[in-house]
Amino acid sequence: MTQGRKKPIVPPALKRGDVIGVVAPAGPFDRSKLQAGINILKSMGFKPFVPEGIFQKQDYLAGSDAHRADIVNRLFENDSVKAIICARGGFGSIRILSMINRESVRSNPKIFIGFSDITALHAFLYKRCGLVSFHGPMAATIADNCEKTRGALFEAVASGKKLRVRPDNGRTIYPGTAKGPVFGGNMATLCHLIGTDFFPDLSGHILVLEDTDEPLYKIDRMMTQMEFAGVLSNVAGVVLGSFTNCGDTKKVDMLFEHLFKGRDIPVLSGFPIGHGKSNITIPLGIKATIDTDNHLFLFHEPSTCDI
Repeated sequence: MTQGRKKPIVPPALKRGDVIGVVAPAGPFDRSKLQAGINILKSMGFKPFVPEGIFQKQDYLAGSDAHRADIVNRLFENDSVKAIICARGGFGSIRILSMINRESVRSNPKIFIGFSDITALHAFLYKRCGLVSFHGPMAATIADNCEKTRGALFEAVASGKKLRVRPDNGRTIYPGTAKGPVFGGNMATLCHLIGTDFFPDLSGHILVLEDTDEPLYKIDRMMTQMEFAGVLSNVAGVVLGSFTNCGDTKKVDMLFEHLFKGRDIPVLSGFPIGHGKSNITIPLGIKATIDTDNHLFLFHEPSTCDI
């Protein structure tokens, strides 16, 4: 197992003028939305590179499994590409995990950005490669996000700063302070990885969770599955992102209050991470502290390195 307590591989920071490759490891996407996202990346000072093959469609997938995996591998192997951003989620990332070239990733570490179904690839990069990756907006979604989303993306991948996140509407579900490596993402995708060799050991971690279009009973069911699978037994703390179209926010918080009752685990809610209008970028694999008194999420080191 690559993932453990070894120091993670931190990718080089982006500079203005760097090339960002676009990949579609899951579902097909709207070309006009992709173009809007490309324009935003250009306005941020980067040079998007769009491989022609990402426009393929095969039912609800952006081409065959082998085709989608090949583009991911080629972008990691391409020395001119300094970062990779996913076009969109949907479904399909889990189907290509066994086809990603682990050695190419480790030999060519670079920034990898996405969320939702892309959580499956984050799990692969963390467990199998030890690479810090970035839970953040995607090329065909960023145009629908607010300006804060774009600023947070730039800060995470290009500033070289230790990230410090304080949500406008932070809510303490259970108080306390917790420290540990950060991992998580889309709850449904994480549940689908349980029992596979791609699910990381989350002992001592700060677990980040978000989802969309899931009624309360399904959130309850997924969290119960995580509990029975032992995922929640040894996490250090929990950060809840956006639960978009999942019902009343207070009821969602109350559900997590019930689910974590009796545990000595700090739980913070209200972070703009996930499917909301604001989707800030956070690094996965970097150690951080959550402070419920001040509603803070503090990363201990920069999420990128100098070349």
